[in-house]
Amino acid sequence: MFVAKAYAEETGGKASAEGDAHAAGTEVPHNEGASGAFPPFDSSTFPSQLLWLAITFGLFYLFLQKVVLPRIGAIFETRSDRIAQDLDQAARMRDEADEAIAAYEQELADAKSKANEIGQQARDSAKAEADAERKAAEAELESKLEGSAAQIEKIKDAAMSEIGTIAEDTASTIIEALTGGKTTKAEIQAAVSRARN
Repeated sequence: MFVAKAYAEETGGKASAEGDAHAAGTEVPHNEGASGAFPPFDSSTFPSQLLWLAITFGLFYLFLQKVVLPRIGAIFETRSDRIAQDLDQAARMRDEADEAIAAYEQELADAKSKANEIGQQARDSAKAEADAERKAAEAELESKLEGSAAQIEKIKDAAMSEIGTIAEDTASTIIEALTGGKTTKAEIQAAVSRARN
């Protein structure tokens, strides 16, 4: 409620301020028996405050022990199990990778050795074939040489056998041309045989 300025002047400043406070309902009732201290710091309420503090702390401790800590423990245990499983899986995968690398390196070494063996066999086979072909060619040449030598010997023998006849005919022709006379065949043969020896 508002007090008019004129009414305030009539009743006086102090009376109007007390009336205004009563009229507005804003005055704080005064306890005659209470001390003027803040209630939590009032020493007369300490025992009840300590009792309620102990009850509240006990309930909070039980709440933490029965509800919060088991949940946090379960979360930690789940995480540690998951981490252990992940580590086990990583170790298993690393071992599998190591085994795969070892198998690959072993297969690569086997393939290299097999390639070397195949190459060596091919070289040996080619060398053996070349040696066989060379020996066959040498044998063929040898047989041709032997045949040629035999044929040359036959031709030589034939030529040597005919040389006497040719020499006799040539000598007879020369003697006839030079002397104009004829000689006997026996004389010419004797002369040719003396010249050969």
